[in-house]
Amino acid sequence: MARPAAHDDGQRTSTTRRLTLAGLFAALAVLLSLFAVPVGGARVLPFQHAINAVAGVMLGPWWAAGSALVAAGLRISFGLGTPFALVGSPFGAIAVGLVYRFWRRDEAALFEPVGTVLVGAPLGAIMISPLLDLGAAGGTLALMISFALSSIPGAILGYVLLKALRKAGAIR
Repeated sequence: MARPAAHDDGQRTSTTRRLTLAGLFAALAVLLSLFAVPVGGARVLPFQHAINAVAGVMLGPWWAAGSALVAAGLRISFGLGTPFALVGSPFGAIAVGLVYRFWRRDEAALFEPVGTVLVGAPLGAIMISPLLDLGAAGGTLALMISFALSSIPGAILGYVLLKALRKAGAIR
């Protein structure tokens, strides 16, 4: 097999680094899902949102969303999560990653609830509205409150963690 050109090594290193970090973030999210708080029919996981915030800054929107989806799928398969994880996790990571791309400040981590609450909750409500008598509006409001109770503290925790990692020199 021929060795790739030298300029490809940098791209491959970057992809390998991101894939490795995405896998580590997903594994950490699954492990920390043991610390869940039941709220209504959902299990709120502030640590997942903290990881989304850190991943969005460190990996960008798409890798962070992929990591969140892998974590959600694993949590569901292990019985540690509900299908709400599929709509509650990736959009917060995408929001952080997109804001960080344009702003380049750790405060982008605080935008995690924007994606989770304003995009994830309505999608979750669409999933469950046929099963409830609340209708779409009632289901959306209930999920927005539930997701906010998880994502706001998680985003704050993620922001604090990013600041600590930068201060320690663990990330640039």
